[in-house]
Amino acid sequence: MTFQDLNLNTPLYNALDDLGFVNPTPIQAEAFNVVASGKDVVGIAQTGTGKTFAYMLPILKHLKYSRQDNPRVLVLVPTRELVVQVVDEIEKLSKYINNRVLGVYGGTNINTQKQAVAQGLDIIVATPGRLYDLAVSRVLQLKSIQKLVIDEVDVMLDLGFRHQLMNIFDILPERRQNIMFSATMTKDVDDLITDFFINPKKIQIAVSGTPLENIKQSFYSVPNFYTKVNLLEHLLQDTESYSRVLIFVAYKRMADRLFDKLEALFYGQSCVIHSNKTQNYRLRSIEAFRNGEHRILVATDVMARGLDIDNITHVINFDTPDYPENYMHRIGRTGRAEKEGNALLFSTPKEMEAKERIESLMKMKIEVLDLPEDVEISTELIEEERPQIRERYNPTKRNKEDEPGPAFHEKKAKNQKVNLGGSYRREMAKKYKKPKTRGDKNFNKRNKKRK
Repeated sequence: MTFQDLNLNTPLYNALDDLGFVNPTPIQAEAFNVVASGKDVVGIAQTGTGKTFAYMLPILKHLKYSRQDNPRVLVLVPTRELVVQVVDEIEKLSKYINNRVLGVYGGTNINTQKQAVAQGLDIIVATPGRLYDLAVSRVLQLKSIQKLVIDEVDVMLDLGFRHQLMNIFDILPERRQNIMFSATMTKDVDDLITDFFINPKKIQIAVSGTPLENIKQSFYSVPNFYTKVNLLEHLLQDTESYSRVLIFVAYKRMADRLFDKLEALFYGQSCVIHSNKTQNYRLRSIEAFRNGEHRILVATDVMARGLDIDNITHVINFDTPDYPENYMHRIGRTGRAEKEGNALLFSTPKEMEAKERIESLMKMKIEVLDLPEDVEISTELIEEERPQIRERYNPTKRNKEDEPGPAFHEKKAKNQKVNLGGSYRREMAKKYKKPKTRGDKNFNKRNKKRK
């Protein structure tokens, strides 16, 4: 099957010719007519199979020229990097189409984005938080939205965007087409579909959690962090095979820790992205990795979700993810567009349970490899790996955080007064005495006259 069979228009064919695309992927071929029909759509396909083009081709074919200022298509994605990437993909397809596309996300000046929105647009790509901020400010009007696309919806729900999604649904027109694409189907995603989609047509190219067949998966049992670093050093010395490597870690501090180690071992060959880095730093790191200036990129799950970078030779799971769906998204960064890919998993004894959950989701065992002989097994442990010595609850023992600081001193005697409350009434009572006869306000005055 070729794109000619999809009955596109000439501007889209010209754009696809410029990109060198001839054959649609299975999800693109299956989704085209369903999305074009205007029905609600739920698409499940492995990462790296061209889901962005799957929903944008039919949308762009039927998006007529308009001079109205308010957007007609809304695409929601979980991360800033994905906003930039989706906007770039839409602009490639819109090369010969007269439409206006804008990407908005948090962490940048909202006033600049307000000015861009006010100039008018047809398609807006956004993260949920910033979109809601713009809508609440009344600069962005969503009353003309005809199509809502939610990309990587499972990640949005994992990141706690459910409340913001509910708020956005409340201000969108009721009559709209809902389109959702994801690589995995979780219970939260299923609940969202039940609540807001109207008889959606489900397109499932592969069972949720099925890995791409062109990705070779391997597993190393490694005792601790420093041994993982030693194994990584051994593997990365093969610069020809490991020419573009994406390494996933569990959290931000681990990303910085590993980046420092890699810089010492392979100076100038690595970069890092996580949510504590500035937006410009993150975009520069991704661009340097994409252009081949750096061959190693260290990332957390959230940052690299949905990133489309060509020719990644290896994805290395330095930490085993707790959620098996995250593993599926991670390894989907390699082997894209039907190319060969490699995925490695490092697991300590504590992470073995998480590895078993991954194998259970995929319904397959990951090939086990022996540690190379020249990889040194370290006995040194990082803080998180050391055994925690915990004392039983002792109510008489003072916690360190309860101890007075270095500037603490006792108050002087004159400042150690106790606030008894109602000082004015008390002072008045002392001065004028309490009347001895209840209700007789003039009793004290009469007594004074007699004296």
